[in-house]
Amino acid sequence: MAQGSNFVDYVKVCCRSGHGGAGSAHLHRDKHTAKGGPDGGDGGRGGHIILKGTSQLWTLLHLKYRKHIIASNGDPGGSALRSGANGKDEILEVPLGTIARDAETGEVLFDITEDGETKILTAGGIGGLGNWHFKSATQQTPRFSQPGRPGIEQWVILELKVLADVGLVGFPNAGKSTLLSVVSAAKPEIANYPFTTLVPNLGIVSYRDNKSFVMADIPGIIEGASEGKGLGYRFLRHIERNSVLLFMVPADTDRTIAEEYHILLKELTAYNPELMDKPKLLAITKSDMLDEELENEMKAQVPDNIPYIFISSITGKNILQLKDMIWKAINS
Repeated sequence: MAQGSNFVDYVKVCCRSGHGGAGSAHLHRDKHTAKGGPDGGDGGRGGHIILKGTSQLWTLLHLKYRKHIIASNGDPGGSALRSGANGKDEILEVPLGTIARDAETGEVLFDITEDGETKILTAGGIGGLGNWHFKSATQQTPRFSQPGRPGIEQWVILELKVLADVGLVGFPNAGKSTLLSVVSAAKPEIANYPFTTLVPNLGIVSYRDNKSFVMADIPGIIEGASEGKGLGYRFLRHIERNSVLLFMVPADTDRTIAEEYHILLKELTAYNPELMDKPKLLAITKSDMLDEELENEMKAQVPDNIPYIFISSITGKNILQLKDMIWKAINS
């Protein structure tokens, strides 16, 4: 995953689709026909602006400096019922998990979740009809045709929500980046201060029998993130797409494990209650500093109804067992 400024998960672009070409009002003429009937062709459709999903992109960086996306106009119709050519479509490749919104209303237009999936973001204007469409018993030679419809100009917001099988949820310094660096080839920045991880890091985690799953280290949330404190909202939206949530609470927390877990849960519920329907797991991190007696004491603090495990990314304690828990939760 690209780090720092190369990870772009929000862009605002002005989209202008092509105008439809005008229909032709031509009347048929040749050396044998002085006064022929209408033979004006239809105008071509204006170019669409289309979003296309690709699994080869992880960010919206390539669109960051393209503020104006303009598709070409359709050509006018010609004589002998010749239709005008359609305007060229502008196809924007975007990573999976991209959501398109109307910038003025905030309304979600659609999202792109599959490789190769295409959806029209801004439709081109329809071409006008040529005069032959308007021929009737009472009007043998209509000398009019339709103009093409104008294209649409609109500001659109594209937002990326990371698609991952498991999302790591915890306060800053819970050990999320360290875990990701141990179980995958991702190289997140690791330091012991809040908001080290300013962008989500994705890692492919190898599992038994050549299987694998995608893990996302989502930037640490703080109390009040759901109200937009800190960098809250921007981070929380990445959690919506993960199929399993792995809550991470460090063994050296000042609160009890249950307290810390419930604060994290409260933030997520306030942001989006539907997140509560996702499978949840709990990892107590940094547990290499616990002896057996202390670990047993802490087990009594674990909230009910959530599978939990004590792990240490440093010593490798229970890491394989954690992968087993995650795999089971993803595939249950």
